[in-house]
Amino acid sequence: MDFPEDSVGTWPVLSWVSSCFMVFGGVLPYIPQYQEIRRTSNTAGFSTWICFALLIANILRIFFWFGKYFELPLLLQSVLMIITMLSILHLCCAVQTVNRLSTRYHAFTDFDLLYFWKWSRFEDYLHFCLSLTIPGALITYLFLDVPVFVEGLGLLSLLTEAMLGLPQLLQNLRNKSTGGMSVKMVALWTAGDCFKTSYFIIKRTPAQFWLCGALQICLDAVILLQVWYYNQKPHVKLG
Repeated sequence: MDFPEDSVGTWPVLSWVSSCFMVFGGVLPYIPQYQEIRRTSNTAGFSTWICFALLIANILRIFFWFGKYFELPLLLQSVLMIITMLSILHLCCAVQTVNRLSTRYHAFTDFDLLYFWKWSRFEDYLHFCLSLTIPGALITYLFLDVPVFVEGLGLLSLLTEAMLGLPQLLQNLRNKSTGGMSVKMVALWTAGDCFKTSYFIIKRTPAQFWLCGALQICLDAVILLQVWYYNQKPHVKLG
């Protein structure tokens, strides 16, 4: 079947636009949150465990790529997401240093589980990422020809990303508020997860893909319900 000349010329453009969206679309939800932290100089409403989950998920996804090649835009998306999460952590550390939220210095090398992922310097988060990446890369290289190991990397990466909203949900429960959290970030999460899950279903991907996507949508919906619920509570006027 012959396609019209105009439509044939359109397909490369659509493919290029789709690839760009895959690369940059994943980081868009975090731009409003970054701006919110800079504007308020307050990190209390944002859970840095989101950064933890995305760093783990995308480092594992890069390892998975070496064992089972997938589309290059998805690989570039992981690299960009790691850079984005490190940028947010750098900002959070700078804000906490200025506000002097902690009188005691906590370092990664203290190996204190009570203060895991609550370190005082950005360098400590880099040390953690390196301590995960270097041994992980070596182990991946040694077991690259083991299908079960490679598929396990992909599944672990997928499950970690699926639980992305859980740290923010728990943070809101602890604060009994969604203040300091960017609602735009969660709204963009929801839109992206709905699109992604629909794509998985239409393309008839393995069940774990759309099940994990559905789990992400459910967590997004609960967080949006938290926004509605806490905004219904009367504000206490001081004085």
